[in-house]
Amino acid sequence: MPILVMKFGGTSVATLDRIRRAAKRVGREVANGYDVIVIVSAMAGRTNELVGWVEETSPLFDAREYDAVVSSGENVTAGLMALTLQEMDVPARSWQGWQVPLKTTSAHASARIEEIPPENILAKFAEGMRVAVVAGFQGVSPEGRITTLGRGGSDTTAVAFAAAFGAERCDIYTDVDGVYTTDPRITSKARKLDRIAFEEMLELASLGAKVLQTRSVELAMRYNVKLRVLSSFEEPGEEAGTLVCPEEDIVESNAVAGVAYSRDEAKLTLTDVEDRPGIAAAIFGPLAEAGVNVDMIVQNISDGGMTDMTFSCPIAEVKRAQAALAEAREKGEIDFAGVVADTDVAKVSIVGIGMRSHAGVAARMFQTLRDEGINIKVITTSEIKVSVLIDRKYMELAVQALHDAFGLDRAA
Repeated sequence: MPILVMKFGGTSVATLDRIRRAAKRVGREVANGYDVIVIVSAMAGRTNELVGWVEETSPLFDAREYDAVVSSGENVTAGLMALTLQEMDVPARSWQGWQVPLKTTSAHASARIEEIPPENILAKFAEGMRVAVVAGFQGVSPEGRITTLGRGGSDTTAVAFAAAFGAERCDIYTDVDGVYTTDPRITSKARKLDRIAFEEMLELASLGAKVLQTRSVELAMRYNVKLRVLSSFEEPGEEAGTLVCPEEDIVESNAVAGVAYSRDEAKLTLTDVEDRPGIAAAIFGPLAEAGVNVDMIVQNISDGGMTDMTFSCPIAEVKRAQAALAEAREKGEIDFAGVVADTDVAKVSIVGIGMRSHAGVAARMFQTLRDEGINIKVITTSEIKVSVLIDRKYMELAVQALHDAFGLDRAA
């Protein structure tokens, strides 16, 4: 039998009625001749509840026990889904990560998948099982401990299974009916894309779009997994959802595919830093060691051999960044006059593979923001994206204006 992977997010399995609805979709694919691997998330809100219990019990928790607790939500959903399918006379069995086994590194709460041996599940398919319901987000370390893959890890689980089993397709069921040109909550003109290139989806995911986890898109691109995003609340048709695919499968595309944003950004500036070889390494080395996720970087060199170094990071990591820089200064590794933190900024980005063949995209972006009276604080670019840091109060206006400026409400 050909194999299909179907992943259901937390909102898709939030209640028993929704689990039954999801199970009916699975049953239809079995009737169509597929053996199905179903990846399930915890029921909506359950993981947050479990994390809260851990933090209340032990503020400085043991990461191994954290994983043991927070992974239990997926176990519950997998068992309920398997029971529901059995009631529909569909031969199904639930699988926890260690039973597959989904082998990971030992980095608890942020483990990486190393291997998914297919033999155990394939043997059960051969014996007549039609659906393997696998608890997403979890695996097993070389030491035999339960591990978790980080928030949103069920998407990564699904794509990894599709790659390991050579699945015909990987369908990600969520509470939206596909990938949009931007957040429909910000502009009603947002348009659902029929197809989007892996590279575009990867940039959008990393820049704030919440539809797919970044690591899942990386895996899909690396192993060329046919990935489809669609709603679990609408009846699927032949062209339902959005297909994430190689660039060559997209016949024609706009210069810009989408506008992404992230409101939880901060800008930090080190003032009066000595301009010398190795100063960037001396600054960003301690930040990396402290786990600070630095994004945009700008260096402004002034007279007298001094420079200001500006960078952005998630707002939740500002205190960690300040502490790391202070410690580096105390050790004599760097010297600076002060650290100025601006926690009232947002990042807005345009993304599109069409930028490679269309000139003037960045200029149009900057002119659009100028016309709206929006000042740009920091700019970064790559081959298929341009990102700017602006005052947070202008974020929605910027997204709406850029969406209109690039005609994203219209297909190419």
